[in-house]
Amino acid sequence: MPRFPTPVQSRLPGVGTTIFTVMSRLAAECGAINLSQGFPDFSADPRLFELVSRHMRAGENQYAPMAGTAALREAIAAKSEGLYGTRYDPEHEVTITAGGTQAIFTAVTALVRPGDEVIVLEPVYDSYVPAVELAGGRAVRASLSPRGYRPDWAAIRTLVTPRTRMILLNSPHNPTGSVLDRPDLDALADLVRGTGIVIVSDEVYEHIVFDGVRHESVSRHPELADRSFVVGSFGKTFHVTGWKVGWALAPRELMAEFRKVHQFVVFTVNTPVQLALAEFLADPTHWLGLGAFYQRKRDLFRQGLRTSRLDPLPCAGTYFQLASYARLSDEPDVVLAERLTREAGVACIPVSAFHADGRQDRVLRFCFAKSDETLHRACDRLARV
Repeated sequence: MPRFPTPVQSRLPGVGTTIFTVMSRLAAECGAINLSQGFPDFSADPRLFELVSRHMRAGENQYAPMAGTAALREAIAAKSEGLYGTRYDPEHEVTITAGGTQAIFTAVTALVRPGDEVIVLEPVYDSYVPAVELAGGRAVRASLSPRGYRPDWAAIRTLVTPRTRMILLNSPHNPTGSVLDRPDLDALADLVRGTGIVIVSDEVYEHIVFDGVRHESVSRHPELADRSFVVGSFGKTFHVTGWKVGWALAPRELMAEFRKVHQFVVFTVNTPVQLALAEFLADPTHWLGLGAFYQRKRDLFRQGLRTSRLDPLPCAGTYFQLASYARLSDEPDVVLAERLTREAGVACIPVSAFHADGRQDRVLRFCFAKSDETLHRACDRLARV
């Protein structure tokens, strides 16, 4: 007899365990090098740990204000203004969140109502669509071309209806590594002009952009900034993904609605970590060299892949590298990813997991936020497949 006698009516009937959990678990079971889930295998700056410890010992261990500590909100506002030229009011337009995923979920929940439509760009990060569906909305998928993974704004325009409430963006883009440029933002502004559409821009990899390209935040575009949530993450920037601290920026009217939900989702975020991050942000060298740091790792990994039958695709940002396996196998990508984990000892993510229909482009995603030694070992193993 079932422990719960009444059948459960799932709010997310098509959702199982996330592919990141599945592949990381398999990697652990097989003793494989885990290039699947996006986290570094190296440590953050010890000074950051010292700052957290100092604030803990000083007794800063109780609730922070609901929106976040004033010091951290002010530091984020100053950083954003210095980088992108738009000034957000720390009191009313900056909120500290329990990571980027919570910020996105909260923005969607605050504004999307049953029957609303939200346009997402596919391949799409796996948390976006469940957030829309839990709010009662419907995700409308716009396909990025597998050649360069660029948005087709003319095609996206045809998806806009009177029910379109929101467009969810991600640049630099996970899983593809593509980035939006200024013409993309201009095209987006033209598309939403005269509508009530809200933009949620996931920019957690804002500092991991390569080859001299400038990150084009929607907050740099005044017309878009006036209708957008911009989401950031300290985990990606400072190599502390397990801390789960991020932020959201938005005009006052949008942020007021965001905070109504935020206060009942997490209420507030770890106090000593917030205070430590506020101090750490005072030195811009802690993030300004991040692109060059990861570009070297990208190049090292791409060079290593060329000794295998995996062909690296263009990567303009993030710490993820896509690779075509067309020369290696005609297996479905899930099957090959599991086989590489078990037989070669390297775990990755099948890109079909980011498509609702499981589209097969014969592409795998690898995380290169790893030590050079880890990347060399992984490439040596892949070369033997």
